[in-house]
Amino acid sequence: MFGSKKSRRTTTLDDLVGRLRPDLTREALGVGPDFPGVAPNPLLSRQARRRNADLRSGVLALGTLVDWREVSSDGSPRVVLMLDVNTAEGTSFRGIADETLTITELTRLAAGQELPVRYRPAVMDHYVALAPDADQAEVQRLTDVVAQHGA
Repeated sequence: MFGSKKSRRTTTLDDLVGRLRPDLTREALGVGPDFPGVAPNPLLSRQARRRNADLRSGVLALGTLVDWREVSSDGSPRVVLMLDVNTAEGTSFRGIADETLTITELTRLAAGQELPVRYRPAVMDHYVALAPDADQAEVQRLTDVVAQHGA
């Protein structure tokens, strides 16, 4: 009782996500332990805000939507998108995007849909961001380059 030390178990974000949203665990998403999982809320986390700002000025790539999950529906829905990303350099990786979408954008999401995304080649941490501001001519050139790598 007195003088004894209770062992404290540190709760990780993965543990918390597993208890609160089992559909967002790495196992449920079908990804390995190196995959980042759900990002902390960008409205609350300085690190997430910095990462998202870096991603907005990142390099353009083409992502194919694999799956998505709604994380929060307060106001505009916050969703986690899982994408297979192909770069102009021929690199492919599984990416995750944490985005706030309108209801209209949310209803248009469909597996297999190709979306322009931005990533950070120097970091390559699986995080990407949608690039709705991308020039359509640039996206078409990227699509052609990615198709050449796949052929």
